[in-house]
Amino acid sequence: MSTGFSNDYSGAAEALRDFYIRSHRTLDKLMAGEGASLARNKMLGHIERNSPVRAADLATAFGFAPRTITEAIDALERDGLVQRTGDISDRRVKHIALTAAGKEVLRASEPVKKTFIDGLFAALEEEEIATLTRVLGKLNGRLAELEESYSAQAASAATAAGAMDEPAGKRGRRKD
Repeated sequence: MSTGFSNDYSGAAEALRDFYIRSHRTLDKLMAGEGASLARNKMLGHIERNSPVRAADLATAFGFAPRTITEAIDALERDGLVQRTGDISDRRVKHIALTAAGKEVLRASEPVKKTFIDGLFAALEEEEIATLTRVLGKLNGRLAELEESYSAQAASAATAAGAMDEPAGKRGRRKD
């Protein structure tokens, strides 16, 4: 759909979105045979590389809300792929580590992922892969700038909204 603007990026944005969704769905279908999905594979891989981890570590690494991570860990634990163990120095902390079954699912799903990626990128010449890598790196850099800018704007708006909620006569007054 064209907006009539001279810089209409909708075609590129749609193509990027469609590629992401189709490749994700296809890879999920392939990995399902190994008891995994792309999301599970990423989480299991992160846990294996950084084990033991806390739910807070996973939330930070993946940028998800703590509740979302808790639900994902619950599902992995229910399927016997991870286990939670208490921290002896802080009973509030639970460490998450892969079980033998979790290691096996990760071991079995990694070659599926690699074969899929190799097959997908076989459509491109090395120069095209280098260009794609450079362009996506540039877009990711710009995205990081925008995220930072939008976060700063949201924080400023929240601060301004909080100041506007204060009664005028109370601003600047100290409580004794």
